[in-house]
Amino acid sequence: MEKLIPFTINDLAKVTNHRSGEIKFGEKMIIIPNGVDKVNFLKESEAKYVLLGIPEDIGVRANYGRPGTASAWKSAIKSIANIQHNRFAKGSQIIVLGQINVSAEMRDVENLDFNDIDDRSKLSQLVEKVDKEVSHIIFTIIKAGKTPIIIGGGHNNAYGNIKGSALAKGKPINAINFDAHSDFRILEGRHSGNGFSYAYEEGFLKKYFIFGLHENYTSKSVLDIIKKLEDRVRYNTYDSVNIRKEKDFDREMALALEFIKTDSFGIEIDLDAIPNIASSAMTISGFSIEELRQFVSFFGQHRNAAYLHICEGAPDLDQSPNNHLIGKLIGYLITDFIKANNEKI
Repeated sequence: MEKLIPFTINDLAKVTNHRSGEIKFGEKMIIIPNGVDKVNFLKESEAKYVLLGIPEDIGVRANYGRPGTASAWKSAIKSIANIQHNRFAKGSQIIVLGQINVSAEMRDVENLDFNDIDDRSKLSQLVEKVDKEVSHIIFTIIKAGKTPIIIGGGHNNAYGNIKGSALAKGKPINAINFDAHSDFRILEGRHSGNGFSYAYEEGFLKKYFIFGLHENYTSKSVLDIIKKLEDRVRYNTYDSVNIRKEKDFDREMALALEFIKTDSFGIEIDLDAIPNIASSAMTISGFSIEELRQFVSFFGQHRNAAYLHICEGAPDLDQSPNNHLIGKLIGYLITDFIKANNEKI
């Protein structure tokens, strides 16, 4: 884990607001001491969940999206550190591992232009470099018997999450993706729009369910590809559930779980599925935050839930005084997942 920037006691102290009579997550979350072997520490710790940040937007840029997803980790960890440690959720269940060091790659993309074919190739190559680091760290966490909770970056990082999980499990895994987009586009070089298609093509992803596709923003070519693969790739649309009311939200969750639950599965959350959340591809129409929280809780309670990934949120794109609320939302989703997973079925 050479490319990991460990989270330190001092880092945690800086983001934790102490208050008399209260105990915050930041006072109880576990930090790996300096000089201690990280892998052995993970294996021996009683904490079950490992927080990992990916502060990058390289895959988003490579997909012609708005940069800004690099800021989600910093915003989220501030909010998570100040959640109340109580009978409902305990900070001591979480090891804060740190963030992947992508500073060199982020510098390299600053002057690249997606519209230039040579620059586009360079962007894809940089995404592949990040892929290797993500998959290696996820592999290490799961092999140590822990459950990764990954924050930040674009949805390009789904590839590394899936690959690392599959390698640790010794077989392909499944995935459920709460998203307005399929991210199952053609293999044209790595970016945030084809993490799942690359994982599928390379044999790391077995079954894939996309929950809440937006009909207006899914191409005919993607729909045709999915139709050919319907034994292993399925979806529903937001429009069919919440607009035309042809399908029931709870029933659709049950059907999706039935499809993926036979093997370990990753839970992928794209915040651009929620209206007015600052992200690389903001929407004005979509599922509510309450529905998203129900979704995370529903799938998180199953014993085969292998990891949670929350991505595409971009607090830096929100110039309002409320840009900290994305971090707060991520905190809610993480505690929803942990509460449900502790009562797994």
